[in-house]
Amino acid sequence: MKNALTVDLEDYYHVSAFADQIDPGAWESRSSRVEANTHRLLELFEAADCTATFFTLGWLALRHPQLIRLIAEAGHEIACHSHRHKYVYALTPDEFREDTLQAKQALEDAARRPIFGYRAPSFSITKDSLWAYEVLAELGFQYDSSVFPVSHPNYGMPQAPRFPYRVSTPAGDILEFPLPTLDLLGRRSPFGGGAYLRFLPGWYTEWAIRSVNESEANPVCVYLHPWEIDPEQPRMKGPITSRLRHYMGLGTTEKKLRNLLKQFEFCTLSRLIEESYPVIPSPDGAIVCPK
Repeated sequence: MKNALTVDLEDYYHVSAFADQIDPGAWESRSSRVEANTHRLLELFEAADCTATFFTLGWLALRHPQLIRLIAEAGHEIACHSHRHKYVYALTPDEFREDTLQAKQALEDAARRPIFGYRAPSFSITKDSLWAYEVLAELGFQYDSSVFPVSHPNYGMPQAPRFPYRVSTPAGDILEFPLPTLDLLGRRSPFGGGAYLRFLPGWYTEWAIRSVNESEANPVCVYLHPWEIDPEQPRMKGPITSRLRHYMGLGTTEKKLRNLLKQFEFCTLSRLIEESYPVIPSPDGAIVCPK
């Protein structure tokens, strides 16, 4: 079974964990490491003969258009990760529309092809920001991958389906492809990307993917960030919880990724949706964008 491989294309100083310490106005003054780290990922993906979806900041596309074009020309998918990495639920609908449109235009200019996928910064489409789906549909997006169907202090929709489903809005339907979870004795346990990929043992992640593929006959969406294969990145100041969340496990990510690429077949999210989910149902108790 094919699984989706996704990259949240952002630099180390864009992360939400340090948003209170780093003003976006200071991003330009930071030493960028995104090009070198992304080139390393592209090498790993080429060696494994797989393709990935790169959910990319519009801000990055304006500053590194040649990198975005290189990713697209290598056969990978470019998708949208907002313009300035702001929580969706902290924006008004008009602010979200402006940010998303700005990012989409920058990405399409750089990639020279249309953009159909979206992922919110820090999975910030929640029950308090369901209105975002209508905006995405209005702007021409076809799918979203922003929902973590778990309980978490900063994100999550614990009642959302664990596998892809259709969200109806007045502007059209959006396919939601949730982030991966296991159902362990009635409790949902996240895995397969970000801090979960770094913190959990590699054997556990491999077992979890195989379990969902074989026991539940569904693919999963693995995700990571370029800075997660960069243990030498500059250290930022912040609360101990932010530093632990960001820096723990950096030295293990590339090895874990290599093992996943050897054991599983990966492709872009759009290709996986096209091949595995030609007809997407609405969930029972459907999640519908309010009018």
